[in-house]
Amino acid sequence: MPKKKNYHHGDLKNALIKAGVEILAKDGVSGLSLRKVALKAGVSHTAPYSHFADKQALIAAISTEGFRQLYKRVSAVIDEYQTKPSTQLVEVAWAYVQFAMDDPDRFKVMFSGVLEKEKEYPEFVAESQRSFQLVKMIVEANQTSGKLRGGSSDLAALSVWGIIHGFVLLLLEGQIPHAILEQKSLRELVEFQLEQIMVK
Repeated sequence: MPKKKNYHHGDLKNALIKAGVEILAKDGVSGLSLRKVALKAGVSHTAPYSHFADKQALIAAISTEGFRQLYKRVSAVIDEYQTKPSTQLVEVAWAYVQFAMDDPDRFKVMFSGVLEKEKEYPEFVAESQRSFQLVKMIVEANQTSGKLRGGSSDLAALSVWGIIHGFVLLLLEGQIPHAILEQKSLRELVEFQLEQIMVK
């Protein structure tokens, strides 16, 4: 029988989240249980209940932490290119693609729709909305500078996000034709997507 690990304060929750991501990646939502997560993390089967009421609460925690990391990464890019809105847009899109490639399993969980009652997890809602507000802010800066067409910044932000998110999903599922990948780097392909909606 594996020896149970002694976690310092705060470590157990992160260990359980990491174990949950790994199980979801391999077995999907149907294969996830708090008991399996406990086993993978090397703790007693009751240990997860000190942090998560049920499987949905664990999924919410995995997604919330993902959005928190995404926000941190995107914010750093925004700060770096504060005076250049069009560069911000490209660099944030590229950061989004890199985030997905660095942790594809968590990324897929974040956007999978497996969280059944989002409103029951206000922290998740807040973090996911916070990331969208960053996209909206960049879009508004580009509308002001004339690089993007005017109109509703909410709708424009949704379009920008949709274009890049769709590209990421095609990439993660191996659906981008090899002929295209041989011609252009991923970075060039991201820039090309954005060029289609930017005003010349």
